[in-house]
Amino acid sequence: MTMIGPQRRHPGELEASVLAVLWAGGRALTPGEIQRAIGGDLARTTVNTILTRLFEKGMVVRKRVGRAFAYTPAQEAQDAPGLAARRMRSELEKEADRSVVLARFVSGLSEDDEQVLRALLSRDAAGEQPDGAGPADEGGPV
Repeated sequence: MTMIGPQRRHPGELEASVLAVLWAGGRALTPGEIQRAIGGDLARTTVNTILTRLFEKGMVVRKRVGRAFAYTPAQEAQDAPGLAARRMRSELEKEADRSVVLARFVSGLSEDDEQVLRALLSRDAAGEQPDGAGPADEGGPV
């Protein structure tokens, strides 16, 4: 792991480690299970803090299991692409003038990425799902 100073990890590294454990877990995991999966000398209170922050950001969901909580990734953070999309939306929501942010984002895209974005927007305008399942009101996945 990347360290900053003698004992500090790079910001976001612990969140990424916790999410990686949750993605690999395939079921709801308790902080203790996550702590053991990450290994090292990480304190359970640190894992609890990271999970609380992820919960507040909407990146994990939790359910009570006995006296503790068990965590799973939120629907939009089920995988790395979903997590990246969530981060992009989060950054966009911080700005008052979203149109300027979007314009600058699009202007920085490669030609290939711009074509992918145009195709996705065309599908959305036609009511199709991203996987090509057809209009959303015809019972396809939402």
